[in-house]
Parts: sequence; structure tokens; C-alpha cells
Amino acid sequence: TQEFEDEIRQSLLLQKIQAIVSDGVEVTPGEVHEAYEQHYMKAKIQYVVFDPSKFLKAVPVTDQDLQTFFKEHSTRYEQKEQRQVQYVLITPDAVRSNVTVSDAELLTMTVMSALLGFRSERRWLRYVNKCLAQMFPRRIGQSGYSKRVRKSFFLFIWVIRMLAADTSLWSDDVWVVDSTPVQCGCSREMVTRSDAAGWAEYGYCASHSRYFWGLRLHLVCTLHGLPVLFALAGAKADERETLLGMLENDAVLVNARPGQVLIGDKNYFGRDFEHDLTEREITLLRPVRKGEAKRAGQQFLKPLRQVAESVNWTFKGQLDLEQHGGSTPGGIMARVLTRILALTAAIWHNDKTGQSVMRSLVAYDH
Repeated sequence: TQEFEDEIRQSLLLQKIQAIVSDGVEVTPGEVHEAYEQHYMKAKIQYVVFDPSKFLKAVPVTDQDLQTFFKEHSTRYEQKEQRQVQYVLITPDAVRSNVTVSDAELLTMTVMSALLGFRSERRWLRYVNKCLAQMFPRRIGQSGYSKRVRKSFFLFIWVIRMLAADTSLWSDDVWVVDSTPVQCGCSREMVTRSDAAGWAEYGYCASHSRYFWGLRLHLVCTLHGLPVLFALAGAKADERETLLGMLENDAVLVNARPGQVLIGDKNYFGRDFEHDLTEREITLLRPVRKGEAKRAGQQFLKPLRQVAESVNWTFKGQLDLEQHGGSTPGGIMARVLTRILALTAAIWHNDKTGQSVMRSLVAYDH
């Protein structure tokens, strides 16, 4: 049958392969003899166990014998030069958790994030770790960074004042006051669920003819835009009351500046309000309201009033004030203070380096 033939064919094939392999193998008589000896040869050995310890006392060794032996075999006892070294192994991963970012590094990081236009803390920290690792070797996570920034409220204010006071603009005897919207939400759901609800509120911006929900940044600055006094208040907060509160809160500075000139818009009016300013030896210059008599210095107001609008545009157009990204009172304050510090630091540096335009941020935004 076919199966039988296949088996015979397979058997013959195996026999041929075996023959090919075995025909090429030859074993010599010497190899056979060597294999036999390895397997069957035996030897009888007689030995004596010698214990040197039993004869040590019977063999006297003098000091002279030891010295003579040592001189003849001194090379056997030579040792190479050795040193003892104590070292500490430090790995970045082991110490990173115990190394914290200093306050100076933290403020520098916040200022750079504002000047470079980063609105997200996570994106900013990723950029720092990737591109600015040599400048900021100590790492900090987003959660730790956020908490540290919010807890540095008074540090921000102190550094802003120190930098401002260290410029040649600090002694300027003319101040400009104005307020600008700081929007905190654009949807009804945001308004009802935001942690800033109650502080933030609906308001109207006459400069842009729009309603908004959020806060107002009240700012007193010099003619070059250097921040002097600032406050965050609700969108409906009275600008005059907020200004008086700022002046009262920093009475030491105000009392040291008798004869200070303050330029504001038409909203800074009122007999009692101007009386309070007069008692603080502050001269108010503002546009004439409808029905009022002509006021002194009106011819100088129009170009000077543009200073306030220009400073506000710097905050909004270059430092993204209204795109701050804060959702809690602490977060909003931290982000607004970051932008005020960034502007103050830029003006301080421009002043120290002799730049012609004190408020220019072009050199810092790329």
C-alpha cells in the first residue's frame, strides 16, 4: 500500500543519512587506549598527615633569625600605597524632595511667566523644566507653585514697593489715578459657582461700552506708569471711596508728599471727596463735569489723561490682565499682583539701564 511504501522510503533515507555521518568518523587505537585508561586506570597512594602546630614549641626561633629572614624576603611583605577616602553620594532624585525653591526664584518665575505671556501655570512650569532648567535648577510642582504664590501676598506687595522706591520716578510729584475692569467670568454658570462670587460682581465699563462680571483694579501711578498704590475692589465699588481708602492705608507715603498733584477722570468728583484730598495736601486735577465752572489746568489734562489709558493697555494688551485665569479670590489676587510686579520690575530695569521708554516691555516678552 501507499503507507507501507512511504515507511520503506523514510527508512532508507534515514539509513543513508546515518551512513554519511558514520563513514566520516574514524577512531584510532591510541584514542581507544586513552579512553580506556581514563575510565578504568586506578592508583594507590600512601600519605602522611603533618601538623606543624605540634612542632612549633620544639623549634626555637630567635629575633635575629626573624630579622635575617625578613631582610632576605622583604619583598614578600611589601604593600602598595593605600588611602582612606570618605565620600557622600548625592543623587538629584534623593535630594530633590528636600530642596525648595527660594522666594527670590519664585518671584522671578512669576514675573517671567507674565512677561512671556504664559496664562497657564502648568504650561509655564513645563516650559521652565524644559528650556530654563539651568536658570531654575530647583524644581517645583504645579500644586506647590500655586500654593507658594498665593501665600506670598505680602511678599509681592513688599517687593513691588521696594523696586518702585528704588527708581528715579518714585519722587514724581504728579500721580494719575484710574480703574480698569478685571473680568472673572463669562458665563452664568461661572457667576453662580465661582468662589469669587460676592466679591466679584456685575459692572459697566464706559470706556468700552460693555458690561462685565468681575472686579476693578484701581491704580495710582506716576506719569511714566510706575505703580504707586493699587487695590482690587468689586466692579460696582465707588472709585472715590476706593481711592480714599488707598490713601488712608498708605498714610505714611501720602503725608511725606505734601503738594502732590493727582490727575483723575470725571468720576473723581464731589465736595466732600475733594475736601478730603485737600486735607491730605493733594491737588486734584480732573475734567469739568457738565454744569461746573471752569477748573484750573484744564488745558493740560487731555494729554496727561492718556497716560492712564496707556498704562491700562499695557496691563491688558501686553500682560494679559483680563486673561489672568484665576478662579478663586487668592488666585485672582496672585495673578493680578504678578502683573503689577512684572510691570514694576520692567520699569525698574529700564530706569537702571537708562532706557528712553520706561514702560517698554519689548525687551522682555520673547
